[in-house]
This record gives sequence, C-alpha cells and structure tokens, in this order.
Amino acid sequence: MLSIFKKEINSFFSSLIGYIVIGVFLLFMGAFMWVFPDYSILNYGFATLHQLFDFAPWIFCFLIPAITMRSFAEETQSGTIELLATRPITDIQIILGKFFANWLLVIIALIPTLLYYYTVHQLGAPVGNIDAGEVAGSYLGLIFLAGSFVAIGLFSSSLTNNQIVAFVLGIFLCFFFYMAFDFLSTLSSNDHFIELFGINYHYNLLSRGAVDSRDVIYFVTFITGFIFFTKTALERRNW
Repeated sequence: MLSIFKKEINSFFSSLIGYIVIGVFLLFMGAFMWVFPDYSILNYGFATLHQLFDFAPWIFCFLIPAITMRSFAEETQSGTIELLATRPITDIQIILGKFFANWLLVIIALIPTLLYYYTVHQLGAPVGNIDAGEVAGSYLGLIFLAGSFVAIGLFSSSLTNNQIVAFVLGIFLCFFFYMAFDFLSTLSSNDHFIELFGINYHYNLLSRGAVDSRDVIYFVTFITGFIFFTKTALERRNW
C-alpha cells in the first residue's frame, strides 16, 4: 500500500496536477471569501468562516472527481493496471494507497485556508472574536466530506477506462449523495429518516462544532462502503 501511496503522491507533484488542484481551489475560495461583494467577509460584518465551509463542498464536487478520474481509468487504458495486478499486493492495498494519496492532496489544499482563520481572528472586534470550536468541527467535517468524495471518485474511475466518463459519473454521484437526500426528504413525511442517509446532514452537524460519534461513524462507514464497491468493481473486470 505504501508503495502505491508514494507513487501517487509523486505523480501529483512531479507533474502540474497537484499544483493545479491546490491553485484552483484556493483561487475559487479566495474569490468567494474576499472578492465577491455578496459573500465577502469584509462586507459580512461578522467574524466567521461560513463562506469557506458553505462553498468548499460545491467546489469539491467538481474538483475531487477531476483528481480521481485518472486513478483506475488511466491505468486501465494504458495497461499499467495489469502490472499492478501481478505485483505482490492485494486489490484493497492498491485502492487504499490511491485513496489516501488523493485524500492527502485535498487536505494539503485545505492547509493554506488556515490563513483565512488567522485573518478573521485578527479582524474580529475584539481580536479573537471567532468560535474556534465551530471552525475546528467544520474543518473536521470538510476533511471527512473530502474523503467521502475521494471514495466516490475512485469507485467511478474503477467502472470505466474513459477518464471523462469517470469525471462525469463522479460529479453526479458526489452531488447525489451530498444533496439528493435533502431534496427527497421534502417529498416524504418521514423527512428526518431520509436526511440521515445524506452527506450534507452529517456535515452540517459537525460544522456546528459539536463532534458526535454518530456523524464520524457515518463518514467512516460511507468511505468503507465505497472502497468495498471499488474492490468489487475491480474484481469483476477482465484484465
């Protein structure tokens, strides 16, 4: 697993992929946080990072499938997946190596946003007038959400050898599991039960700063489930 992890990380940063991902994310988030007047913190009047945690999931819905689309689709198209299959490593080790490498890249992209926290912390009146617990919970929720989208993206990539198809399918599934259950809950009398299946519900709970083990278990189960689906998809393909 470690060898796959290192290979993926090296491929990200030996080319422009890693830098483009980080740059695009920070460019969009910087624009929403500081430039667009309707969303800018400078015009908001409150010491908060709500803009970051509200818009980041939507950016991730596009950005993460763009990262993961090559994970298995490119390997299958180029034939290198056959070489991986013959090495003394299991399918689950290959999947986990790719999963943690992609997840780490997204987490690295989040690290510079800590500068936003420091800036808002200093701009508060008085200085430090920001809910640190809420911010910490929101970051934790965003990291788990990113892991969930990475797991979805890997599954999408395992279903096809076409990167564009993997990208489109990844976007669809990310949007579906992020928002569809909220919409479906409005059509049912048992709305709360349906909401429990959606990522957004658990992400919002973590964003309030109160870390509940049930939300953590949901994300861990969700990620594990899609890793299992990816393993099943790989096993059913003919190399």
